[in-house]
Amino acid sequence: MTQETDVDALIRQRIRGLRLARGWSLDALAARCFLSPSTLSRIETGHRRIALDQLVPIARALGTTLDQLVESADDEDVVIRPQPEHTRGQTIWLLSREGALNGVTVAKMRITPERSTGEGRLGVHPGREWFTVLSGTVRLHLGERTLLIQPGEAAEFSTMVPHAIVAHDGPVEILTIFDRDGERAHLHTSDDAPQP
Repeated sequence: MTQETDVDALIRQRIRGLRLARGWSLDALAARCFLSPSTLSRIETGHRRIALDQLVPIARALGTTLDQLVESADDEDVVIRPQPEHTRGQTIWLLSREGALNGVTVAKMRITPERSTGEGRLGVHPGREWFTVLSGTVRLHLGERTLLIQPGEAAEFSTMVPHAIVAHDGPVEILTIFDRDGERAHLHTSDDAPQP
């Protein structure tokens, strides 16, 4: 098989897979992308060449982008082997690759009491933050409030509110998701800077 044929086959599989995942018939997708059901069927089965002017409305109707529809299927190494990054009172394991989809970074964090943050060191940055507690108890300083977050519980908040995540009565492990702004604020700070 040539590279072009491989890419065509991949695109056809993705179109059919996304259509079936939504529970749509050929008629339903065809109506959403203004193609005839027979044209769409021939595209999916390889009996018709795929044209760019057809892919754009198909991608839009399926709620994806043209880039995602045609991107390489090079998933040879799907296992992420996180390396711990240590700072005072904190260890971070990145669980997503650089340049992950939608600009989000997933990380596991272990926070110890050495990373205590005083009232004057609450961080503020654009975006939102989400985390869930895997073990221990998190003390979340959020503006004027202090909340205790237990294992199995999660928190989501605007990071424009002054905030700090600290360990309460012993080490804590959390799973967190950062947007681009959160990644810059949490993962690219020095040991001396306040770390929310």
